[in-house]
Amino acid sequence: MQVKLKNPAEDKEGDNYLNNIAYDSVVFGFSGEKLKILLMEYHNTGFFALPGGFVRRKENLNDAVRRGLKERTGLDNIYLEQCYVFGDVSRYKPQVMKTILKANGHDTPENHWLLDRFITVAYYALINYEHVVPKPDALSDSCTWYNVDALPTLMLDHKDIVEKALQTLRANLDQKIVGMNLLPARFTMKELQQVYEAILGEQIRRTTFQRKILSLGIVKRHGKHFSGSANKAPYLYSFKK
Repeated sequence: MQVKLKNPAEDKEGDNYLNNIAYDSVVFGFSGEKLKILLMEYHNTGFFALPGGFVRRKENLNDAVRRGLKERTGLDNIYLEQCYVFGDVSRYKPQVMKTILKANGHDTPENHWLLDRFITVAYYALINYEHVVPKPDALSDSCTWYNVDALPTLMLDHKDIVEKALQTLRANLDQKIVGMNLLPARFTMKELQQVYEAILGEQIRRTTFQRKILSLGIVKRHGKHFSGSANKAPYLYSFKK
């Protein structure tokens, strides 16, 4: 969970937020070859975490998540899906939040609402890597993309959240791919295959993949993309609305 909003560290009673409820977002981006995840590094702690936050008392949960993602990515139109609720007692480690707050100059009392136990609602988001200039929050030094297969050690149960998001993304991928924002409006079959391979973590035979995608009826073919030899130019495709 990332602390942002209207100085929650100084809101000692948590009057402006729903207590004990947070959200964390696994933000996936595709670089053309690798599936990446957006991570924050808290100031002067060495703690890496997923971008997240808290829900205002008069705010819908989904609206809070979209607001938080816009603050981190600058984007409005993001494919977003809730994937799990994490509420194990073992994730309650108040010393972690206390360390983060102290590193940012906040001397919080033991009964501060941010030190209480939190249940977090996990989401995953899919965005075009090229459209984002990541922005850290007030308590973080960086907001950076990391390859999904080379992540640093994450705080609390954020590794479990990433794994659950990947599991959910991979399930029924054919139905979800249309709503994703990982590719430009028009793309080649090779580019689409690279997205599948990056998400699934495995290689796919080209002819098998193309036959499968065309049989699903989810793409529309356009003219060829000329970038070299005319006889080798691939067709461009777009997702059907």
